[in-house]
Amino acid sequence: MAKYMLFIFGGVPDGLVGSPEADAENARWYAKTNELRAEGILMFEDALQPPSTATTVSQDSGEPVITEGPFLDTKDPLIGFYVIDVPDRDAALKRAAAMPNLVHGGSVEIRPVMTFDD
Repeated sequence: MAKYMLFIFGGVPDGLVGSPEADAENARWYAKTNELRAEGILMFEDALQPPSTATTVSQDSGEPVITEGPFLDTKDPLIGFYVIDVPDRDAALKRAAAMPNLVHGGSVEIRPVMTFDD
């Protein structure tokens, strides 16, 4: 088995928050999460607050620089993630291809999680 992180980008329609459509959208995400949990492959997952709540820490001449807001202004912000434990990359791609945000123009990036031998 191999662990993969699925980064969920964008795909949340504008004006959805607080609407009846938001309840339906949340239900799709809960169903997807419960499906991965039922398969026994879900290691961890969470949704993120909007990019406007981000704080970026960088360094300039050895001193920390704190900037309110996201580092990158992107069309599709990072909205959440899953860590799954699946047999291989193809299995991770299969799960990524079924994420609810894709129908709204979002995307999913998958990356293998590094493992370190003790």
